[in-house]
Amino acid sequence: MASIHKHVTRDVVALDATAPIRQAAQLMADRRIGSVGVKDAGDMVGLVTERDLVMTVLARGGDASLPIREAMRTGLPRVPASASEAECAALMRDHYTRHLLVEEEGRIVGVVSMRDIIQLMLDEKQFVIEQLQDYISR
Repeated sequence: MASIHKHVTRDVVALDATAPIRQAAQLMADRRIGSVGVKDAGDMVGLVTERDLVMTVLARGGDASLPIREAMRTGLPRVPASASEAECAALMRDHYTRHLLVEEEGRIVGVVSMRDIIQLMLDEKQFVIEQLQDYISR
């Protein structure tokens, strides 16, 4: 099984934890992304996703001018960059999330998304198919 190391987004689009929820939503729409990192004192402390914004603002009648730390889900799973795609897929399934925080030495260094995991799994399957075709054609 392949590690997610090469598929980690390390250049995470992020905002300060005090930025308004509306700014996070606008940034996601402008960049066509599903999550924004949340920074506090320059360190990545979490992630706010489209789902988080829906749950906080739309479903609960929240205020889009509140800071994004109010929309950030706590307890989002963290994985090392050495984690396998199967481990990540299981965590995403068990925690009902499409994003995982990636950490190294206790610090969040990036994000891996469900799309990244699916692409990794498809690439691995394609490699096996090509190897089998090569073996059969010999």
